[in-house]
Amino acid sequence: MSVRRVASVMCCLLAAGATARAETLIGAMRRAYNANPQLNASRAELRAIDEKVPQALAGLRPRVSGDGYLGIQRNRLITQQHDVYLGDPTQSDYSKSIQNGKNVPRAASITFEQPIFDGFKTQNQTLAAESGVFAGRERLRLTEQRILFDSVTAYMDVLRDTASLKLQESNVAVLTEQLRQTRERYEYGQITQTDVAQAEARLAGGKSLAGAARAALDASIGVYRKIIGVEPTMLAPGAPVDRLLPKSREEAERIAQAEHPFILAALHDADAADLDIKALEAEFMPKFSIVGDVFTQTDLVGIGNRNVGAKILGHLNVPIYEGGLTSSRVRQAKETAGQRRLNADVARAEVLSLVRAYWGALQAAKTQIASAQTQIAAAERALYGVREEAKAGQRTTLEILNAQQELLYARIGLIVAQRDRVVASYALLSSLGRLSSDWLDLTARGYDPAIHFDQVKDLWLNPMTPEGR
Repeated sequence: MSVRRVASVMCCLLAAGATARAETLIGAMRRAYNANPQLNASRAELRAIDEKVPQALAGLRPRVSGDGYLGIQRNRLITQQHDVYLGDPTQSDYSKSIQNGKNVPRAASITFEQPIFDGFKTQNQTLAAESGVFAGRERLRLTEQRILFDSVTAYMDVLRDTASLKLQESNVAVLTEQLRQTRERYEYGQITQTDVAQAEARLAGGKSLAGAARAALDASIGVYRKIIGVEPTMLAPGAPVDRLLPKSREEAERIAQAEHPFILAALHDADAADLDIKALEAEFMPKFSIVGDVFTQTDLVGIGNRNVGAKILGHLNVPIYEGGLTSSRVRQAKETAGQRRLNADVARAEVLSLVRAYWGALQAAKTQIASAQTQIAAAERALYGVREEAKAGQRTTLEILNAQQELLYARIGLIVAQRDRVVASYALLSSLGRLSSDWLDLTARGYDPAIHFDQVKDLWLNPMTPEGR
């Protein structure tokens, strides 16, 4: 079998019965992008983070509250009086008065407060919340990249394990035929019982490997079902994504340092930490607000009493000493900000390491494919030669079995290298920060986190989510 023929066989195996209705790698990634529960959970988490912005903006928005009282009050007033006669001071009378009363006291008030100045606390908290939202968006991109990469890995693993199982089953068939021929030669006295035992042992080993290949395929199908959401059926061959990759490793490193969401999220976290310091330092500054109150009170003191009024006041609060709590919180925030800046440096180093590792893995996979194709061609010639020489009595059955095994391993090596070639290309794209729906053109309209952010940023009263929940 020629190398061209082997390549054709490999493509057929990887296609796994692909037809015009076959699932494609891009189609599987599109399914995961739209329906993967972990990705949808991350989107919901980001929507929750969006709410921190209107929560921060509420610091300078007016506050209105109402209070009301209604009840029953019963009074009993007892008084005693000592009356002295003016004509005779030595004579006096005592009188006692008892008054019982029942009333319905009620009161209502509306209080209004409009913060005017809070030491720029609300402004800095809002900016910090927005930085947190931007960091959340980058983390969502990280999750999206991981889910899409897991989709590629699961897809290619199913193709690899399907092809490996077919090769192992084909090897069992070849070994079965080899055992039959070996027994015939033994019956004719051309070989010994040792050769038959060797063929039987190799067939048993082949069946064991076929069972292991089937188990590996079942495991890959389970992972595919978890990531993609459906059972794999008729998977088309996967192709690398070289068209989206840079031409050099240096260019790849430059792109990754500028675009990778891991780095960008760390930078946004550092910005948020710096703004948190300013928000805490606002606790040292005075605060001023306008307070208004409208009230009515009826029968609170006695029957028929009523008090109606309104007031508007300016409220100035000047912190003098709070026991060192704010100072400690500011120092703590400064240390956190320093940690966040160091985390950004760690992120840059990790991304650079990933780019170099995946660049090397991609180049290695390309070399392995070429080597595996050469190995297959050589193993096919060797197997043909050993079989022909065995007919002349120059080779043993064990040598035939070894040559068959080397050819099998070479073909499996080609399948593994082809799978690694595709996966490594997507891994490199992920290390650049570009494994996304936009770059892969998965959907005409992908998930846009800015839509929800704009919907809730200026909501003042409505507790319903934009989806109506």
